[in-house]
Order: sequence, then C-alpha cells, then structure tokens
Amino acid sequence: MKSFALLSALCGVGSAHFLLNYPKSIGFDDASEDKGPCGGFTPDFSKNVVDFHVGGDAISTKLTHPQGNWLFRVTTDEKAESGWEQIFPIVQQSGLGDFCQPQVTVPSSLVGKKGVLSVVSSATDGLLFQCAVVNFVEGKGTKPSACVNATSVKASFVDDDKLTALVGNSSTPSPTGTSGSGSQTSATSKSTHTGAASSLHAWSTSSAGWSSALTVLCMAALGGALMI
Repeated sequence: MKSFALLSALCGVGSAHFLLNYPKSIGFDDASEDKGPCGGFTPDFSKNVVDFHVGGDAISTKLTHPQGNWLFRVTTDEKAESGWEQIFPIVQQSGLGDFCQPQVTVPSSLVGKKGVLSVVSSATDGLLFQCAVVNFVEGKGTKPSACVNATSVKASFVDDDKLTALVGNSSTPSPTGTSGSGSQTSATSKSTHTGAASSLHAWSTSSAGWSSALTVLCMAALGGALMI
C-alpha cells in the first residue's frame, strides 16, 4: 500500500502541465497554470529579476504531455496586461520532457528596460501560462545548465491561432481560435523572425526519457489497481 501511495504521488508530479526551467519563473501552481497572463501569479519587480540578453538567451521548459505548442512573448508593461510582442516563431514540441531554445533574441531597443517574459503552452488541457521577470541587457547569454533537450523530443514551426491571439494587447485568450497540427509557420512569421529556422534543432527519438517511463509505469500500476 505504501509503495502504491508513493507511485501515485509520482504520477501526480508526472501529470503536471509544464514547467519553466529557465529563466526562473515568478511562481508555479499546477492548479492555476491556466490563469493568464502568468499562471495565477502577479509580476513583482522588487525580487527575482533576472537578466535576459537581447542578443540571444535561453528559454527552457519541461512538457509533460505528448505534444504541445509554445509561444514566447515579452512586454515592458509591468502589470503584464498589454503590449505583448512575440519573440520567436510558434514551436510545436512532440515528445515528453525538456525542451530548450538556446538563443532567443529580443529587440535591442529593450536594453536597460525591465519587463515580463511569458511562456504559453497550448496542449490537450488548453492554454497554460508561466512568466519570468527580466532585465533586458546587451550581448548574448551563456547557455545555462538547464538548457537541455530530451532525447524523445522533436520540434517544428506551426501556426496556432489561439497563441497568436495573445500577441499585442491581449494577455488572456479569446473564445475562438484553433491550434496548429504540424504545418509550417506563415510567410509573415518567417520573415518577422529571420534566422529562427537555423536555430531550431530537431531531435530524433533514440530512447524514452524519464517522463515517458514514469507515464507508462503509472498507467500500468494504476490500471492494475483498478482490476484488484
């Protein structure tokens, strides 16, 4: 019984929506992650402000669903209510686990300003939000240890109307919109983010990551429990 309780707890961790590994998130609450713009948390510029290099810096996440789309956006609105600018083409992650873009750039005009960096996931459970409070600085950042990619992960550019609707003065989703299913981004998006394709890496499946193994283990164990 104790072993089953421990496994159930691990399954709860494995079923979390997504984690923002880098930059440091302003807070994580799995039950509130669907609340935009920052997963139920309010940006606080008096603490936990981290540097983000405009010439290129890492954004690292962990997805616990088989597939999801990512929107990376920033704003200098300290209330995170408007002024959102997309800083990378929408990416579709296929495969559980860690995903990182090591060199995401932002406009040089932001140097010396503070702002909010938002990561939004569009997956089977809807739109989910995480934020980091950042100080935009010159140069390129050093790849952090958190910037890793799971061996089970592949990535490609897609269109996602629900995520695109969150760019501009919208901090929360509109009632309409559709998610992409693997199609390439539009020509407008490609021209806006010149060179993004060369920095997007594809990872082939060579082995299952810990998340995949944990998911299979949970399904087998809990399924067996229902048969007892």
